[in-house]
Amino acid sequence: MSLMDYSKVLSKKTCNIKPSGIRKFFDLLETMQGVISLTVGQPDFPTPWHVRDAGIFSLEKGYTYYTSNAGTLELRREISKYLSRRFDIEYDPKTEITVTVGGSEAIDIAIRAIIEEGDEVIVPEPSFVCYGPIVSLAGGKAVPLETVEEDGFKLTAERLKSAITDKTKMLVLPFPNNPTGAVMTRRELEKIAEVIRNTNIIVLSDEIYGELTYNGRHTSFASIDGMHERTILTSGFSKAYSMTGWRLGYVCAPREITEQMLKIHQYAIMCAPTTSQLAAIEALKNGDGDIEMMKAEYDRRRRYIVDGLRDCGIPCFEPDGAFYVFPKVGVFGLSSEEFCERLLYEYNVAIVPGTAFGECGEGYARVSYAYSVKHITKALEQIKLFTEKLRQEQQQ
Repeated sequence: MSLMDYSKVLSKKTCNIKPSGIRKFFDLLETMQGVISLTVGQPDFPTPWHVRDAGIFSLEKGYTYYTSNAGTLELRREISKYLSRRFDIEYDPKTEITVTVGGSEAIDIAIRAIIEEGDEVIVPEPSFVCYGPIVSLAGGKAVPLETVEEDGFKLTAERLKSAITDKTKMLVLPFPNNPTGAVMTRRELEKIAEVIRNTNIIVLSDEIYGELTYNGRHTSFASIDGMHERTILTSGFSKAYSMTGWRLGYVCAPREITEQMLKIHQYAIMCAPTTSQLAAIEALKNGDGDIEMMKAEYDRRRRYIVDGLRDCGIPCFEPDGAFYVFPKVGVFGLSSEEFCERLLYEYNVAIVPGTAFGECGEGYARVSYAYSVKHITKALEQIKLFTEKLRQEQQQ
């Protein structure tokens, strides 16, 4: 029997972090069979063949060594060209771009390079689950800022003003948004820029879903006048190029910030996988058509699933980006958790409670449409049976 008292040796910061609410439902799925899952934020398309072929070729040629800490210069140059071509923003590939192990590492080193004990980070919610825990590990305090459906789940200048204190050091801008699919327009971002223009607040703009916008072109916060110098842009290859398992992302920022992020990256990671980097070069050079093909299919599914959920009697905000919908399941008098658990156990369909993305997600659920229409159709059939049962219960 171990004599270790782990309560005295484990990091209190780590122990105080709650496990991901998304992961809880993934773990449940492993114990069940025949479940129709709409939980995963992962494209169902295989990585385009020409990208896979580039990775295979790199292995056949024995390109299996470390690259420079920041990533190969060729890849950083292609990222620079891509950002200029697609979003009209300019970054120096030599001094302002770091290749990371997924967009998640990019977010991590961005926060750790800026945040110290006691600093506050404003995090609009509902949003992806990682921001708050990473802020806590860095010694900072995440300040949740609720966004509401009446505003299209967008961050407004008025709400932002009310949340800023003398301890605010960073604002997270998670748009296009996971889980709501909300997208902010250039004019809306300009209003946010006006609020922080004369402050020392750094903006972490998570633009991993930037290619998946359905009603106009994505606007990068770094492209807003005066914001380039205060923006850390994180993104990656998982969503746009269907390269989740390749674990490749990048972070762009002014040289002074990049130098500090690179130190964290080189000590914690060394460099991103060489094979993935070489495949990503091919994706950037010849993958614009792949993006457009997948985006068109997501758009078709988006309209199909919104109509389907509304047909089930569930009010559903129509998303403008990413590949999620955020229906209002609370209309049946159940909590988000209760609705999702009953749907799973009684009708074998898995979706994620809105509370996994912040307390203000109560009454909602995240449904991914990164699945085939056939798969979505089966799920909607079961959801409709469930909502009919709930309406009968309400009438009793």
